Amino acid sequence: MRPALPLLALPVALAALGACSNDGPTAAPRPGPVESTPTPTPSPTATGTSFDVTRCLNQQVAPGVSVANLVIPDTVKLDVTKPNGFPNGRGLNDPVIDITLNVLFLDLTKHPATLLASLPLDPPGNEVKTLSDFPYLAPANGNPPMPPAGGTNFNFRTDPPSAYVSVDRMGMPAVATALISSAQKNAYNDSTPADDVAGKFTGDIVHTLTGLTNALADDFQRLGLTMCATPV
Repeated sequence: MRPALPLLALPVALAALGACSNDGPTAAPRPGPVESTPTPTPSPTATGTSFDVTRCLNQQVAPGVSVANLVIPDTVKLDVTKPNGFPNGRGLNDPVIDITLNVLFLDLTKHPATLLASLPLDPPGNEVKTLSDFPYLAPANGNPPMPPAGGTNFNFRTDPPSAYVSVDRMGMPAVATALISSAQKNAYNDSTPADDVAGKFTGDIVHTLTGLTNALADDFQRLGLTMCATPV
């Protein structure tokens, strides 16, 4: 999978948009009056210090599919009657974390869901090409460790769910890493999608998304990007 945009690097990555310019070659400076002074650029005006993220969770990423539908429950959704590709399933090279962060923070009526994925910070693709047939994954980089001797060799087709132990939940990228608070991560990884549907972590997700939005709001505003959240 191609590395996706780390959450902590988001403000830096967004700042790269502000560095882009459509100006042509710089002309030679002309002498000006000695008494002239440059006009200072005014600082951007913050629209608020706290935001309501309800609109972000309710905005549509596909017909009948909201952002909330994507992150709760934390599973990969696939409708075989619709074209495949994120958010309907995902391909091995889909920049899913970039897109997930995009739909969590930006107004999709103003910006495409691929805006963050198009920033010139990520590699253009996986450095090792994926396979054309099963298992499709590209060969691992480096020298992967050998599996321990005496493994149980799970059979995915016949072994019951009780034969497995949940270690981490990555059904929907960026949910466990970005939207679940540190205090809840172990409980979240030990839980199931049924717990998500029951609303066990909904409050934590809303609280964490609100905190991240409040922290990043000035960065979005400075770059002229429209957030989906509304000031309160």
